[in-house]
Amino acid sequence: FRWQEQVRRMLRLSEEDGRVVAEFQAMHAAAREAGFGRIFRSPTLFEDMVKCILLCNCQWTRTLSMATALCELQLELKCSAGTEDLQLRTPPIREHKRKRSKNQNVRVKLEKKFTELECLEDPRVETAQDTRVATGTSDVITHLEADEKLASLPQVAPETGSVCQSFDSSELSLEGCIGDFPTPEELANLDEDFLAKRCGLGYRAERIVLLARSIVEGKVCPQNLEEMQKMSLPATEELSTIPSTYERLNNELTTISGFGPFTRANVLMCMGFFHMIPADTETIRHLKQCHEIASTIKSVHMELDKIYGEYAPFQFLAYWFELWGFYDKQFGKITEMDPSTYRLFTASALKKQHRLDRK
Repeated sequence: FRWQEQVRRMLRLSEEDGRVVAEFQAMHAAAREAGFGRIFRSPTLFEDMVKCILLCNCQWTRTLSMATALCELQLELKCSAGTEDLQLRTPPIREHKRKRSKNQNVRVKLEKKFTELECLEDPRVETAQDTRVATGTSDVITHLEADEKLASLPQVAPETGSVCQSFDSSELSLEGCIGDFPTPEELANLDEDFLAKRCGLGYRAERIVLLARSIVEGKVCPQNLEEMQKMSLPATEELSTIPSTYERLNNELTTISGFGPFTRANVLMCMGFFHMIPADTETIRHLKQCHEIASTIKSVHMELDKIYGEYAPFQFLAYWFELWGFYDKQFGKITEMDPSTYRLFTASALKKQHRLDRK
């Protein structure tokens, strides 16, 4: 079943994932004692890719709000009574009335005249229009006929648990509801400006729509990327002249519009490559606050290698274990917190807490 595959992906339950956890815990006693080693991810690679885009150039609270807005939009798309409310990128096709030439008008008039003469000569001849008027029928099915046809159809039970089993679009209220994460097919035909405004995505809307269209059109195939990852050559391979799987996948992702180094590193981490640590301002803050190391975006990778290099090729797992251990100390046990409090994990909140601790 597809949902089982998605759960296995989210929880990293494959044999390869188990091997990675065992090897990492063998070199990291604290992680083994805590049972740490499986990094949660999305049900699909597409969702991971979009969420990695949402991490770029913004605060954590905005990342959460954008992801939430996309799920709310998905429910609106799913429950929409018609397409008139959707901002599709393809403009509606206009119906053009062909203008008749003067000669065509003359021909039509003559044909009509001959028909009238034939009817006068033979009273038994009726035009199709006369027949419809006499019998009270038309070429268009009446509402009564449509209702009768629908009533004669077998009743189909609605899907169990469906959010939109039956509703009146005029009374539909989605307040407080949230849907699934939208699929490439649901996003591909949306207008970028509409998506940016509806979900607060800014420039990211164009990148997300382009990614969705590339997948729908077959230019980007997430399944092929994941299959390539399974045929993995060691990422730390130095002697081989064949590029590592990481390098090949990184090159593939480079061709996707808007996928810079940070986004690519996050996507590849989600795919199972843990030797690279996606670094941003939060990484720099963590090194300064926990290791008293002042670094920049240019020097941070060198500092990360010094600290976590001993755990190769699982440097990211060691870093993530330490980072979330720090969050636990600052905010309490995160696994027991309500999701509504996830917005607290901001750099400003951590700096404020750090100042209080120093006092």
